Amino acid sequence: MSITKVELAEMAYEHMKVDKKKAAELVDLFFEELKSGLTKDGDIQVSGFGKFVIKQKRQRKGRNPQTGDAMTIGERKVVSFHHSQVLKERLNNKKS
Repeated sequence: MSITKVELAEMAYEHMKVDKKKAAELVDLFFEELKSGLTKDGDIQVSGFGKFVIKQKRQRKGRNPQTGDAMTIGERKVVSFHHSQVLKERLNNKKS
């Protein structure tokens, strides 16, 4: 399942009984705070959901998938997600 920010804002509108503009602002604010926290602190933990962690990837050799030519993939940071035990149990519970 894929969900857009517009769909999240619609859900916030329906559940929180705020106007649609305010719901869209809340969704945007959430993602901006998430990005800001990852950039500034490196890790974001959402209780009962999981933890977003920044990992440093080293430079490595790879191949261009279009041409097959060898290339170097530079150092970079990536975001990794580790689910909480609560989320794991809910995902594996057939009654959810």
